[in-house]
Amino acid sequence: MSIIRSERTAAGLLLGAAALGLLLANTAIGPALADLQHTKIGWPGTELTVGHWISDGLLAIFFFIVAVELKHELVVGELNSVHKAVHPAIAALGGVVVPAGIYLLIAGSSGYGQGWPIPTATDIAFALGVLAVFGKGLPNRLRVFLLALAVLDDLIAILIIAVFFTTNPNLIELLLAAVTIGLFGLISRYLRGPMRVPLGILMVLLACLSWWLVQDSGVHATIAGVALGLVMARKPAGRVAHHLEPWSNGLILPLFAFSAALVPIPQVAPSQLAPAFWGILIALPVGKLIGITLGGWLGSFTKPRAERGKISVAGLVMVSSLGGIGFTVSLLMNELAFAAQSEVRDEGTLAVLIGSGISIVIAALLVSRLARKYRREHPHPAPAG
Repeated sequence: MSIIRSERTAAGLLLGAAALGLLLANTAIGPALADLQHTKIGWPGTELTVGHWISDGLLAIFFFIVAVELKHELVVGELNSVHKAVHPAIAALGGVVVPAGIYLLIAGSSGYGQGWPIPTATDIAFALGVLAVFGKGLPNRLRVFLLALAVLDDLIAILIIAVFFTTNPNLIELLLAAVTIGLFGLISRYLRGPMRVPLGILMVLLACLSWWLVQDSGVHATIAGVALGLVMARKPAGRVAHHLEPWSNGLILPLFAFSAALVPIPQVAPSQLAPAFWGILIALPVGKLIGITLGGWLGSFTKPRAERGKISVAGLVMVSSLGGIGFTVSLLMNELAFAAQSEVRDEGTLAVLIGSGISIVIAALLVSRLARKYRREHPHPAPAG
């Protein structure tokens, strides 16, 4: 299982699954896979398509792990004080505002303005994977800054999903979900000793009930995973996330990437592609590069003068290029934003894949270059921190 926990392996599996999905969607078996993806399964009241079971069901587990990591960083990690959090927070904000602004400039007046959240996301697993592959010898502070930035970016993405992609929520079901989530968190405080197994089974049942209530209420079901990860006691949550991580890296995320990438390539001239396509394609690599760099530079002035040079402008640009790898969360945002417009949704998926691919190439070049420079200037291994 250790190899599946590797950031390099996780990034490779994601990329391979997306490439396979895109390839198969454009072969003779593409229509059959699309039919399978749209097949409804479940029980009365909770019939979802196979694609939605993946994006709404399995992806909730991924968001549970993200929430556990977020809570860890907020409590004992790199975001546990205002002093630590303010710099990556300003960088993350820049990495959301600028891509959203670029997208709206390109596509806002075309009737596809609802797609502005798509280029605001950063894929933690992919970004850290690229850094691990090409960043040998870089100081650990760059990885820590990227991690803090990406965690905050995910927090913003969670808020966007909760606020902008919720329609006419059923308040009674949401209230019941809050009760079950609260019970889940309370029971997790007593998850030890001989009662650990029966309490664990009860928690799994409460988690499933919470997911169903949130999903049925009209709020996107992944928010249930976030809430469960935030309320669970930190130590048992860390253990659970550790056990779930190989499943998330090796199955859930690749399966989602494969499913999301099952789109036929439009047989049209570039000029016939929707403005949303160009908005996403440009805003992901360019908007993130400008926004995070600018936000990171401005945020550095909040630090004491002696600490401002620890992350250079070159380091900020490198981190910004990694931030342009939207991938998993951007694909989810695309599905939500254009749920009722299948043609635009397919074009948006391609734009996310291409835009993230451009960011991967740029990031690989910048990370490799900075790593070589750092190894020349610091021939001995960089100390952690």
